[in-house]
Order: sequence, then C-alpha cells, then structure tokens
Amino acid sequence: MQGSAIRHKGLGTTMTVAGKIGAMSAMAATLVLAGCRQDMHNEPKFIPQRGTTFFASGRSVRPQVENTVARNQMDVDAYFYTGIVDGKEGDGLPIPLTTATVERGQERFNIYCAPCHSRVGNGAGMIVQRGYRPAGNLHMDRLRNAPLGHFYTVMTNGYGAMPDYSAQLTPADRWAIAAYIRALQLSQDAKPSDEAAGAHVEDLHAIAKDVGMPPGFADPWALPSTAVYGTPNGEDNGIPGQPMGTPPAGSGAHYGKAATQNSGQRDSGGMPAAPVSNGTPYGQP
Repeated sequence: MQGSAIRHKGLGTTMTVAGKIGAMSAMAATLVLAGCRQDMHNEPKFIPQRGTTFFASGRSVRPQVENTVARNQMDVDAYFYTGIVDGKEGDGLPIPLTTATVERGQERFNIYCAPCHSRVGNGAGMIVQRGYRPAGNLHMDRLRNAPLGHFYTVMTNGYGAMPDYSAQLTPADRWAIAAYIRALQLSQDAKPSDEAAGAHVEDLHAIAKDVGMPPGFADPWALPSTAVYGTPNGEDNGIPGQPMGTPPAGSGAHYGKAATQNSGQRDSGGMPAAPVSNGTPYGQP
C-alpha cells in the first residue's frame, strides 16, 4: 500500500480507497432499488366496478354465492328485530308470553334498567339518587299507554339521555323486558277489576306495619334534590321525563299525589322532597 492507492497483485490495477467505497455504495444502491417494485406504490387490489385481467370474465367484483344473504339483511322488515309495523311502533309481543319470559325480563330489568329506573320503575333508581339525570317514570300515563314496541325501540336505539342497550340485550331479552314492564305497570296501578276471582288483597301499608317496618316505608318514592335536569329553567324541555320546578317551601311534594304504592307518579308542580327509604331520608343513617 502506498498513499491512498491499493495494488491488487495479479490484476495489474490500482484503485483508491475512495473509489472502492464509491463502487460498493453503487452496488448496494442497485440491490436496494432492485427490491423496490412498483407494487409497493400501486397495491395489487380489486377496486369495485373496475375491470381486471385476472378473471376470465374481466370483472373484479365476484358474483354473490347463490342463496347467501348479507348480515342483518333478513331483519330489516321483521317486527321481532325492529318493533316497527308499517312505520309505527307495534303493540304485539313476538315471543311466547310465559312465566319464564316474564321472569327473564325481570332479571334483565333489575340488572340493566333498575339502576336508573328503580326496581319499581318510577325513575328514582340508585344512580338518580346520587345526582344523575332523572330517568323516565314507567308509570306515567304516556308510558302506560305506550305500545310494547316503544319499549323495545327505546332499548334498541336509546331515547333522550338514555343510551341504547342493543349490545347488552339480545332482541329476545328486550322483548322479555317489555313484557315485564307491562307486568310492573299493572302491579303499581292495579284496580279491583284486575283482581283474580277469590283473591285476598291486603293493603301494603298494613303489611309493612305488621312486619315491623317504620312509618313511611310503603309511601310513594320521591326524587332527591340532587336529581336535576341541568337546564336553565330546571325543566325537561321536551326530553323524556316530567317537568321539574321549585316546590313551595315545606310543600313536601313527591312522586304521586294520587299515585298507587311506589308508582312514581309525581305532582305536576315542583321538585320532590328528599325521598324516604325505610322511614329515614336518603343520606342519613
């Protein structure tokens, strides 16, 4: 080696170090470029409605396999899946009405609905008692007269502040809950004509007294003062629920001026007083 040149014996050539490095870089670049095909820029995929030479027919879109349907394609017009008939909420129950159906509806209702609506459906559930927006009162006249399909569509699509429960509840479970809501509404608004022949009916207040419950245990529930709509005027303003205002001092307004036990019907006036559970106001021991 002399200076920056390298003598390759037997070849009779001399190459500088810089020249050798340049040659190696050029070779490496050639190898790299050889691996970069245009496919990396133009992905070989089929684009809808564009022809191709891959298939003999020249069509990139493959014919649909005979007798197959798209997901949910068969459900669009089915009442079982939509609760809608001729564009309106239907009032039929598309599943058998059995004791097992109602019991299943009760179980699912107590899991997914009771936290907001309460187990008696008056909208004063534990979440609402802790300050969440008032839930719908299932015993108000509008919902007592609503078709079964209404409850199904609400659970399927959500309504107002209520999210949908289509991911948590199967269609059959949603219908089971709708059936249970009807039974729940009847239980809180029963009339003498609804009694079975020979049935012995007792007043709930008398039962509560006989078993040693404190006064007020069987009284209608009320919403706590923390359950507010959060609107400037403190009212529902068209969102599902009942109007709420400010009650007169000491009025003791509650759900149900003429309501049946725990029905959750409330006076059209103001904010209900603190609810009572087991005879003591919520939030007290």
